[in-house]
Amino acid sequence: MDGQSVSKSNGSDSPEDLRYQFGFGNHFSSEAIAGALPRGQNNPLVCPFGLYAEQISGTPFTAPRKQNQFSWLYRIKPSVTHEPFKPRVPSHGKLVSEFSQSNSSTNPTQLRWKPVEIPDSPTDFIDGLYTVCGAGSSFLRHGYAIHIKVLLDAFRYTANKSMVNCAFCNADGDFLIVPQKGRLSITTECGKLLVSPGEIVVLPQGFRFVVNLPDGPSRGYVAEIFGTHFQLPDLGPIGANGLASPRDFIVPVAWYEECSCPGYTIVQKFGGQLFTAKQDFSPFNVVAWHGNYVPYKYDLSKFCPVNTVLKDHADPSINTVLTAPTDKPGVALLDFAIFPPRWLVAEHTFRPPYYHRNCMSEFMGLIFGEYEAKADGFLPGGASLHSCMTPHGPDTKTFEATIARGEDAKPFRITNTMAFMFESCLMPRICPWAMESPSIDHDYYQCWVGLRSHFSPEKADDESRKLQNGHKGAAF
Repeated sequence: MDGQSVSKSNGSDSPEDLRYQFGFGNHFSSEAIAGALPRGQNNPLVCPFGLYAEQISGTPFTAPRKQNQFSWLYRIKPSVTHEPFKPRVPSHGKLVSEFSQSNSSTNPTQLRWKPVEIPDSPTDFIDGLYTVCGAGSSFLRHGYAIHIKVLLDAFRYTANKSMVNCAFCNADGDFLIVPQKGRLSITTECGKLLVSPGEIVVLPQGFRFVVNLPDGPSRGYVAEIFGTHFQLPDLGPIGANGLASPRDFIVPVAWYEECSCPGYTIVQKFGGQLFTAKQDFSPFNVVAWHGNYVPYKYDLSKFCPVNTVLKDHADPSINTVLTAPTDKPGVALLDFAIFPPRWLVAEHTFRPPYYHRNCMSEFMGLIFGEYEAKADGFLPGGASLHSCMTPHGPDTKTFEATIARGEDAKPFRITNTMAFMFESCLMPRICPWAMESPSIDHDYYQCWVGLRSHFSPEKADDESRKLQNGHKGAAF
């Protein structure tokens, strides 16, 4: 319709009043106009209402059926209708998808970053995204990146303006976005999602999307995975229930716009580089769709924590929300775990996270509140990186305060906090701009300097002696 714009969904167009579907891994279907989905087949000679049928495949055709991910989109014009891609001018320069000695370095030091400042100049989601660290290669379909949004690949991001007359497409991998400041109104080819701090959103490889900022400036974290997709972790002896419930994951309903958009730009991330292509219509012209390869979001407050109820400290893997597995059982390319409000009740136990060296590498962020193992310095919007076998654990103030409470510590509820961790089996390489960032905390190591020796073999209390004697005399 020349000179006119039409948009429609089977729910409200207001970001605050969107309708959704629910479930994880389901085969969904949605139509903005009743009857737009073909009946009985995927690709009829003529689709209802003259739409084009287009499939998007998130796995190879021959992937096992339980792992196969795809969706059929029924659109006004197919996505192939665009001019040739050209390298984006200006180039970005701070996005990495193949980590090597030429663009990143290794460093086993404990690293921490303060919150990234919101930029003064107009910056959208694309330009506000920069890579902090990662490993592997999008070309080889194995690895990850963390970005920060002002942006963190690990990515972080910061943004202060909405995307205008352009859409972004990531051909390298899946984005898991963790907003820390400001809501994100995200339009995808499957429909719209409103994502608040305290929620996460996963945008699978290949989908085109736009990020708008209903609250103004935004900041957060982004994990990107190459060659696989996130799934729910196995629960093992926990049973059928607990952690993240499939019914709490949220998927958009069909929404489309039909409008003339001269000069509309598709920005595609391909091999870590940005390319642009022009077209004269909105890519969000999907009137109906069905499939199991879809964007989705999740409210972290719905997570059902599982915790120790008598003694000792459970491993952080008990807090895994989503995992991207490798071919080796129990070894993750990337886990996403959270540290939410919960009760601490263990007796005769050092309740904060224990001191640790890990064959996995841990990147942490804080959405709001305080993290239980760091009394000072770890701020909302900040981040830390503890690489493979790098020692880490509670700071001096946390340790001393915990010991001072003694054996009579009462059950305690941690409130008003949400920290998270991206954990990977791959050793991260760190980008130079992350190491040279003004937000890096060069004094991070000093949080442990005050830890003193409490060793006193001559003064073991009676209870310790009894426990020792009891263990010596125990029969196994």
